[in-house]
Amino acid sequence: MVHEQDLKEVRFDIDPGVEPDVVGSILEIETSFEPQSFDVIWSSHVLEHLYAHEIFPTLRQFHRILKLDGFALIMSPDLEAVAHFIVEQGIAAVAYNSPAGPIRPLDMLYGHSRAIEEGHVHMAHRTGFTAERLGNLLLMAGFPTVSVATENFEVCALALMPEADDAAIKKALLESGFNFQEALT
Repeated sequence: MVHEQDLKEVRFDIDPGVEPDVVGSILEIETSFEPQSFDVIWSSHVLEHLYAHEIFPTLRQFHRILKLDGFALIMSPDLEAVAHFIVEQGIAAVAYNSPAGPIRPLDMLYGHSRAIEEGHVHMAHRTGFTAERLGNLLLMAGFPTVSVATENFEVCALALMPEADDAAIKKALLESGFNFQEALT
């Protein structure tokens, strides 16, 4: 397992305004990085901005640029939880408050309304995930072990490469607040 002090963060983003280390489209991530060049990929609320047909090729690129003992941690809105909230509370109810302001079901389904209104159209959501869908896509992309957990309107998937130390990675992630100890595999 790679320990946090051994990691060097490389921020990759399509928006140069957030000052990433590398500017580019996630659809072409493999052209920016060599095969097996990363220990970890942390994709937090990125994949939902792609069209459905772009997800599988992107996950294959993740698999290509990860080292054989690496892993991907992927987070996205949980459409199943959003649907339950809409049925119980309605589509206009505030689900939670974030640093960006109140978040409603429409924000989770289609992207944060205010950011899109301000011209950040790349923030629109073009697809969505349930635990089952994200887990199955990761398995199809070649990750031999996938664990998925849901909490607080979020689906979080841990995709391990073939030589990854499952127990050590899950233990380290648990210490950081990500519980995959009894997640589905």
